[in-house]
Amino acid sequence: QALDCFRREGPDLVLLDVMMPEMSGYDVCREIRKSDSLTPIIMLTAKGEEIDKVVGLELGADDYVTKPFGLHELRARIAAVLRRSRNHRPEPAASCPDTFRVGRALVDRKTYQVTVGERSHSLTSREMKLLEIFHARPNEVLSRNDLLNAAWGVDYFGTTRTLDQHVAQLRKKIEPDPATPQSLLTVHGVGYRFQPSENP
Repeated sequence: QALDCFRREGPDLVLLDVMMPEMSGYDVCREIRKSDSLTPIIMLTAKGEEIDKVVGLELGADDYVTKPFGLHELRARIAAVLRRSRNHRPEPAASCPDTFRVGRALVDRKTYQVTVGERSHSLTSREMKLLEIFHARPNEVLSRNDLLNAAWGVDYFGTTRTLDQHVAQLRKKIEPDPATPQSLLTVHGVGYRFQPSENP
């Protein structure tokens, strides 16, 4: 019913609980992202479980709210995500070609795919935005707040933990060994730095 409503109504935002009686929130999120990479999705995650948040972000959710939550927080998150959606729709980056490399990974901006060797992964719109930012500013140390402002917008209501989880998911897709990243490097206490590969 939710998917039928989404396709019929074209909502501005989707608020998904993980636990639902027929399909899980994860399944609904996955189905939406097969055809729509732009409509914002907020997941409601239970008990603050880290895995709930990671799975939601991996499937393309833009933000999450941990239960229990107050109505004011939920309304503020929704308002912030809607402002970002309206004011920060992905636009072609002037310095970013249709395909570009981040380390050994080949990124295709038209298909939202990243390929490393024989492995290919789909990218969410937020992951693509982060890769574009890193590609445009190689070797530069980017603070967490700078990355949040650039990829989520200055109205973002959440925490830098959301950014860290997105970077962790990106590393799984572009790094040969995510536990020992070669391209997206952590600068402790500051943020991240993209180190271009000499032998892509």
